[in-house]
Amino acid sequence: MATFVLVPGAWLGAWAWDDTARALRERGHTALPLTLTGLGEHVDGGGPRTDLDTHIADITGFVERHELRDVTLVAHSYAAAPVTGAAGHLGNRLERVVYVDSAPFTAGMCMLDLMPPQAADQLRHQVAASGDGWRLPMPPFEVLASSSSLDGLDEAKREVLRARATPQPFGTYTQRLAGPAEPVPGADRVLVACHDFMGLLDAGVPMLASLSMPPWRRFDLPTGHWPMLSAPTQLADVLDTAVS
Repeated sequence: MATFVLVPGAWLGAWAWDDTARALRERGHTALPLTLTGLGEHVDGGGPRTDLDTHIADITGFVERHELRDVTLVAHSYAAAPVTGAAGHLGNRLERVVYVDSAPFTAGMCMLDLMPPQAADQLRHQVAASGDGWRLPMPPFEVLASSSSLDGLDEAKREVLRARATPQPFGTYTQRLAGPAEPVPGADRVLVACHDFMGLLDAGVPMLASLSMPPWRRFDLPTGHWPMLSAPTQLADVLDTAVS
């Protein structure tokens, strides 16, 4: 059985993994969702100095504090950035890294690099105008839908997501990932592609081409960008299959 450390994406806390974690435990696995600094129940711990390094330290500290070994580290969306950094620091504690509708970062990248310059500038303006210079509230769903699939999120699930989301510390978007940015040789590498990444991979986007080749293993999950909310049991099935 595997030991999963489940890291949520932007604006989310460990709560987002509740149903998937429960399903993984029913299959005999250890499932440990965590909340990053400044988010969820740790919202009061965030501040202007909360950045990508803070979240990398959250993950590595969680694994080391709980004396975990043979870890399967799972990243959803934004969490790809700190999980990539943590994977490079965990050494032989890491057995596998899984990216859910996301992809590993390379050293020198930051979240804003993934956006058109105009969109990144809009976020900076929003943070300056209404986020006290350091907080990024979750955008309206009509804005999210322009870049991320909402498939599977009915009105009830959207209400839960909206009600429980907390502003993202913007330093986690602006700070660039420092090395090392590679897990130890031999670590298993898995991609769970939902509708957003399925489209990108099938279109042959050059910067993602390596994710369709060994050592990567790809699993497709036909749902939107938040599968732990839209298809939590199916996501657990995919993760269970990936570690079998």
